[in-house]
Amino acid sequence: MTYQPLPLACDPQRLSGLSEKLVVSHYENNYCGAVRRLNIASEQIQQLNWSGAPAYLVNGLKREQLLTYNSMVLHELYFDGLGESGRPPAPLLSALERDFGSFDRWSAEFAATGKSMPGTGWVLLAYCPRERRLLNQWASDHTQALAGATPILAMDVYEHSYHIDYGAKAAADVDAYMQNIRWNHVATRLASCVTPS
Repeated sequence: MTYQPLPLACDPQRLSGLSEKLVVSHYENNYCGAVRRLNIASEQIQQLNWSGAPAYLVNGLKREQLLTYNSMVLHELYFDGLGESGRPPAPLLSALERDFGSFDRWSAEFAATGKSMPGTGWVLLAYCPRERRLLNQWASDHTQALAGATPILAMDVYEHSYHIDYGAKAAADVDAYMQNIRWNHVATRLASCVTPS
């Protein structure tokens, strides 16, 4: 299968505190780059002689496939979650209040998690069907996700997501991100995860 990058899901000119240059560079170099790398790894995996391939080659290709696939998906979630400001719609707001005590408590935890790991990964808001609740998740690399959970919001805290605008001041990027969440898209993703019990 050959993967194609999705069009940029947000309008970078409408984001507060995130420059168009940063967002376009992030999209073109990191997201589209992950898609290109995924296609190369997938092609090499298709051509691999599984019965004779050395273990290091199988390990390296399967790791690259996992890293680049997850990078592709998480970047799509990241860009799709950008574009607006304000507060979540009622059903999502109720879920955040139920699972975190208040919207402000969720926001503080999500932002603090991002500020605690500058340059090293992702912060995800995920729905966990086992717990039947939303959880904030720390995710380093592109391979760490809460087993069985579905991310509905992703904040990229790798250096590439902020260095053009903020240099080493990663916390400022987290603050800008928090002001640009497209809550109606997050609410739609949550609704698709939750099934009646």
